[in-house]
Amino acid sequence: MTAQAKMAVDIGGTFTDLALDIAGKRFTAKVLTTPSAPELGVLNGIDVILARAALAPADIGLLIHGTTLATNAIIERKGARTALLVTDGFRDSIEMAYENRFEQYDVMMDKPPPLVPRHLRLAVPERMNAQGKVVKPLDEQAVRALVPVLRAEAVASVAIGYLHSYANDAHERRTRDILLAELPELAVTLSSEVCPEIREYERWSTACGNAYVQPVMASYLKRLADELRLRGFACPVFLITSAGGLTTLETARRFPIRLVESGPAGGAILAARIAQECGYDKIVSFDMGGTTAKICLIDDGQPHYSRSFEVARQYRFLKGSGLPVRIPVIEMVEIGAGGGSIASVDALKRIQVGPESAASEPGPACYGRGGIEATVTDADVVLGRIDPDRFAGGSMKLDAAASRAATQRMPGDRLGIDATTAALGIVEVVEENMANAARVHAVERGKELTDRTMVAFGGAAPLHAARLAEKLGVRRMVVPTGAGVGSAVGFLMAPVAYEVVRSLYVLFDADFDPAQLNLTRQAMREEAEAIVRQGAPQARLVEQWSAEMRYRGQGHEVTVALPSGDLTRADREQLIALFVGQYEQQFGRSIPGLEVEVLNWSLRLATEEPPARTCPPVLGQQPAVPAGFTRMINPASGESQEVPVYLRAGLPPGARLSGPAVISEDETTTIVTEAFEAHINAFNYIVLEMKVAS
Repeated sequence: MTAQAKMAVDIGGTFTDLALDIAGKRFTAKVLTTPSAPELGVLNGIDVILARAALAPADIGLLIHGTTLATNAIIERKGARTALLVTDGFRDSIEMAYENRFEQYDVMMDKPPPLVPRHLRLAVPERMNAQGKVVKPLDEQAVRALVPVLRAEAVASVAIGYLHSYANDAHERRTRDILLAELPELAVTLSSEVCPEIREYERWSTACGNAYVQPVMASYLKRLADELRLRGFACPVFLITSAGGLTTLETARRFPIRLVESGPAGGAILAARIAQECGYDKIVSFDMGGTTAKICLIDDGQPHYSRSFEVARQYRFLKGSGLPVRIPVIEMVEIGAGGGSIASVDALKRIQVGPESAASEPGPACYGRGGIEATVTDADVVLGRIDPDRFAGGSMKLDAAASRAATQRMPGDRLGIDATTAALGIVEVVEENMANAARVHAVERGKELTDRTMVAFGGAAPLHAARLAEKLGVRRMVVPTGAGVGSAVGFLMAPVAYEVVRSLYVLFDADFDPAQLNLTRQAMREEAEAIVRQGAPQARLVEQWSAEMRYRGQGHEVTVALPSGDLTRADREQLIALFVGQYEQQFGRSIPGLEVEVLNWSLRLATEEPPARTCPPVLGQQPAVPAGFTRMINPASGESQEVPVYLRAGLPPGARLSGPAVISEDETTTIVTEAFEAHINAFNYIVLEMKVAS
């Protein structure tokens, strides 16, 4: 057979999801993640999906991979022993951070500790100014004197972050050469390569994060590549980035920090494609897996992009309580609310859910793998939302008695309530947590939710999406085919892409001259194209050009999309107008009379995406035929009621049903609450529409 199949693999905290497409026919699989050796879960899933598709490794033409390994290494502090070399006098900048408190009134507040402890933050005499001119030459002897220190401390990875290296990286590059001459096995990250932008704290934090996970990721990617080769895979392997593009193994090894949100990015790509197919101009995507839930806003068929992200927020997910990284990322909010999120009761006798997760080892109590704490999945089993005999297509039998016992212990016994009431409390709390996160995310971006269509995917999202939609006032919801492995399906749609960022100060005043800016853009284009062409030698490329703009003197910027190509003096007014429009949308007003300036410029180069297919109307509709009935707890009344169960595989386009109902498939279950009616569209997507009040 000609190698024409595309395979996608997404490692989550609980499950590893796979999707395979060959000649328009899709196969999916979901297996438990193996945290101690993630490649084992990947290989197990590959065996399962190849068997289902009756294919051999040689039939796979492309393999796309997303992983949470880099994120987990930072969250769990299981990365490499890392040192940071900094300009003399700035050793503690990485710990001083912004010199503010993210929780102003908590006297017991702890700031997140840096990835690099103070004794491994090593000062080097050197200095560049903001224009990239040498103020103090690099003391090469001082760099060589650090080699015995690195050896004695068993340092495996080094981040080099010198002041103003974004303007001139000569000292960072020379330091790397000196270290590698003495320590050739050392992993070295330059802040000027991983984040060539102004503001040393974010740049050094990003460099430290990259250095911290680089040996872990390089080792994992090598083990996986070796195993794939031994099994007969000869196809290219690409990694999905946090910005939703595909990049090569080599680039992923150099900049693994760009993979921290790779899985959720796939889900955003899927939701954007569904928006284009179905003609929805405003989308809120809801991705709920075993460990986290992700919410993303999509407008006009495209997700929003950002340059800043915080990993491992430690204090109730407050902004500022995590480790900032400056990477291209699809803008979304992520909270610890997944199927494996553990329920507890706080000192005020309130039910809390997450962020701790039972993950896959030991997993929820119903998995029978040693877990004893009640999770969201256990609550769903108690409420009748999950059929213990049909979970994962019947390949994994759940222990309903264990779910009830765990839910009764906590929070039931602690609050003096029965297991059913406790389970209702758990799901109500987790659904309200997700609704609140969605509201805050929308408000921060000046967006509304009530006029949006929700796209729900991930193993747990269709179980909770209807109730979430009710809370948010969202009147329409879509559950696509393959929803249980939605991020992996999104990987199959991702373009080969790479983003380059540069700091270049430009003031849009009467003397605006774009000559230097045009030279910078061209250099950025060449850098991005060199990487993209490795995976797409002949493809047509699409350029996206944006700037971080602000009124002169402000401390923070607004990202503004700009026309691609070279600029002229005559473009000045148009650029200012674009900024003012974006500023007004986000803050509700503009500030007349102030000049506009830019600090950073971003260029994203991607392969051209094929046009989205258009979902046609369905001619003729008929009532769906249930495959059976089950008892489920009504979340509004708390009463048990008998509801019909439909098998998704048996619902043709045009089939209609009314809630309450259950739609079952191998990798997830869709709950249709009594507030919704559902029908199957021409692409076999489940579309839920809120009932019209009579």
